[in-house]
Amino acid sequence: MKEYQPHPDLPPPSSQVGAIGWLRRNLFSTPLNSLLTLVAAYLLYLTVPPVVEWAFIKASWVGSDRSACTAGGACWVFIEARFSQFIYGFYPPDQLWRVNVGALLLVGLLAWLMLRGMPGKRWVGLFTLLVFPFVAFALFHGGVAGLPVVRTTQWGGLMLTLILSSVGIVAALPLGILLALGRRSQMPIVRALCVAFIELWRGVPLITVLFMASVMLPLFMPEGADVDKLMRALIGIALFQSAYIAEVVRGGLQAIPRGQQEAAASLGLNYWKLMALVILPQALKLVIPGLVTTFIELFKDTTLVSIIGLFDLLGIVQSAFTDPKWLGFALEGFVFAGALYWLFCFGMSRYSMRLERRYDTGHKR
Repeated sequence: MKEYQPHPDLPPPSSQVGAIGWLRRNLFSTPLNSLLTLVAAYLLYLTVPPVVEWAFIKASWVGSDRSACTAGGACWVFIEARFSQFIYGFYPPDQLWRVNVGALLLVGLLAWLMLRGMPGKRWVGLFTLLVFPFVAFALFHGGVAGLPVVRTTQWGGLMLTLILSSVGIVAALPLGILLALGRRSQMPIVRALCVAFIELWRGVPLITVLFMASVMLPLFMPEGADVDKLMRALIGIALFQSAYIAEVVRGGLQAIPRGQQEAAASLGLNYWKLMALVILPQALKLVIPGLVTTFIELFKDTTLVSIIGLFDLLGIVQSAFTDPKWLGFALEGFVFAGALYWLFCFGMSRYSMRLERRYDTGHKR
């Protein structure tokens, strides 16, 4: 009797591996996908080469005025000449070190909180939330320790955009969590007040809130009382954004099975310990994508402060277009502003994905 000898495994066909296999699986798997791939390739052929030629090959990079922009491409000399104003607004040039020190301090604190294994994160976090805002304001505004005063009307550019978005996020997140808890409260008056607050602020656009904070609010204040315009905008943004965060957090709270709350209550935990130790950590983990989306929307909505006379990044770029020395270079300015906005929004998006992977404990489907 002939003994059976198994044949060795054959290698896969050459059309299923390597670059050819990847193309067949991802770009030409069906006739429709092949057609879409060819159309996309043709559109890229029409758009990418002219953009590369305008932005890099024929661009003007060095110079001091518009006379240097004669190559026919983008005039990045305009960005270089106005770069300081785009970043710091109208902040006095000899005082820019105060902004840089504050920014470096914030970057160091955030790096401490983000890196794993760093000791004392709880205290560093409390210092970042409760102490750093006052240190930063003292640095930026001055009037203490011999620092000359720089009024908020001189703040602008990317600096103002980051201040509005970061303060708005830090102030709106705890308020939004409290509103979400209040909306699910068993006490009718607390629930009604939270529902009324959330629906009121969600029923009006942000531009209306900023207009009310800038124009209408001073009319209701006592004579002689004056609140800084930037402070009014920050309060309006924080209250407006807290209503949206409250609804995002409420979605996470509703996703937690009621059995967990009953089990925690059976252990003797009171309401605040139950929420702080059991329910909220899970709910916030579930709504990380929604929270980050809200933060990204806030970062982009800060451009609306231009209607109340504050010059954020986009506003300061647009104001530069009116300079007779640089007329006709609006496209370069918008490309620069768009690149900065994309950089920060993409960074927040990637960090949220990292947090999702880090805290993924089985809820991901």
